[in-house]
Amino acid sequence: MIRHRRTLCFALIASLGFLGCASEDVLYSPRKQILPAHINKIAVRPIINKTQQFGLEDKFVLRIRDEFLRRGLYQIVPEKDADGLVLVTITRYILIPTQYDSVLTPTAYKLRVLIDLDFIDRTNNTILFREPNLEGIQTYSASTVSGGITEEEARELIWDVLSRDVVTRVVDGFGSVSGASRRSITGEAPPNQEKPALPSKPVNPDLY
Repeated sequence: MIRHRRTLCFALIASLGFLGCASEDVLYSPRKQILPAHINKIAVRPIINKTQQFGLEDKFVLRIRDEFLRRGLYQIVPEKDADGLVLVTITRYILIPTQYDSVLTPTAYKLRVLIDLDFIDRTNNTILFREPNLEGIQTYSASTVSGGITEEEARELIWDVLSRDVVTRVVDGFGSVSGASRRSITGEAPPNQEKPALPSKPVNPDLY
């Protein structure tokens, strides 16, 4: 009988300890850094394209607006009527061949697009947040290969990803998406895809 009571006591203590841990997990709920309550109407400003790839911004801005409308949490209005303003800048467009055929014609590519996202509280005229280097990557086979796609079709897939990332960052707040580190970007081609100029004379390492 005594042994049975001890067993029940130990079981009760263990269960209480478990409940205590569980209650701590339930109570721990960090607050999301979401938009202030006074922001109900949002405008998406025409996208700034800092690359030499012409016409990227037109379809991308439409995708972002469509994604906001699909979520249905905020009204999308002209900038003069908006409480908040979404600013997107395309900073890099990097297309790299990854596979070649026997005559060195590219048969596969990796397309990488990076953007900066800013959100402005127009009521208080302040920048609420800045999210740099949001990244869209698409690896694809060339259209000359069976089942391949064109560069434009690859861009469309990236716009789908980046538009969701932009809206998620605005709606769900800090930590919902994050940009690529600058270190991982510097090893790629420059934004305009131009090759760096070679020095006219050999560089003497002893001078540095």
